Amino acid sequence: MTSRFLLMTCIAENGMQMLREAGEVTLGEEVGGNGRLAELVASGDYDVVVSALDQRFTAEVLADARIAGIANYAVGCNNVDVAAATRAGIAVGNTPDVLTEATADIAVLLMLGVARRAVEGERMMREGRFEGWRWDLLVGKDLRGATLGLAGFGRIGRAVARRALAMGMEVIFAPRPPHHREVSADELGDLAGRVEQVRWEQLVERADVLSLHLPLTEDTRHLVDADALARMKDDAILVNTARGPVVDETALVAALRAGRLFGAGLDVYEDEPAMAEGLAGLDNVMLLPHLGSAAAGTRAAMAELTARNAIGMATGGEIPALVNPEVRGG
Repeated sequence: MTSRFLLMTCIAENGMQMLREAGEVTLGEEVGGNGRLAELVASGDYDVVVSALDQRFTAEVLADARIAGIANYAVGCNNVDVAAATRAGIAVGNTPDVLTEATADIAVLLMLGVARRAVEGERMMREGRFEGWRWDLLVGKDLRGATLGLAGFGRIGRAVARRALAMGMEVIFAPRPPHHREVSADELGDLAGRVEQVRWEQLVERADVLSLHLPLTEDTRHLVDADALARMKDDAILVNTARGPVVDETALVAALRAGRLFGAGLDVYEDEPAMAEGLAGLDNVMLLPHLGSAAAGTRAAMAELTARNAIGMATGGEIPALVNPEVRGG
């Protein structure tokens, strides 16, 4: 029987080709798009949906679903009610590992860009306002010797830690804020003795740069709220390459306007693609359009893994990155 794939998002060509060779491919935009998602998954016309973060598979959407799987073209899967999918026997896949280094690079880019006031300098040049070197022109922050606080210490957090250590920064981390879990030296591996574990409250207060690397859950939604921002150093930098709603964006705008932070670097947004009112008008913010994985090799690797997940779901074969192994008796 031919496998049937519904692509609600396009993926890199290598992955598209794998899916075409494995079965029939239907583009979601040709059959009604996101507005018909519940109807499409209930139609019985498709085996697997290939999706991105802007497709919302709520319990209501999945209530009458007749699909074998959802293959997310992303490392996250907070757009899927995984518990509801599991109850319905629907496999959920994502793309871990392959975008670790690319996302870590973006976190460091934002860190450096804000610290060295690169956005202001770039705008000055484009507007023809540069009149020559001056000792006090756009003086930023030194990162060498500064303390980087990592909220979350999974693959991406650890990759950022290695980059920061190479830059001469001190690194502290809280593995699962707001909760605490002791991480052993064995688990830290090559980072043992080079990084310091602290509680979330200490991380917020000690960090010169606070960088977020954790999934969006009920516990982490608005983890960085007005209270957390008030407890950060007045000259601290906030970096978010995780999920937008981890930060209360309105509270962040208020803190930046009040001069309670040196600046912020964001690649994700609370109501993406929209931004909180006032954010775009701030000079001390570096804003990127969700570029964490936007490197050619990384996107190709994501596409291959997404396609392999989708094909495994459709055929009953191996699913390399299965989020809910319970559906397979795991």
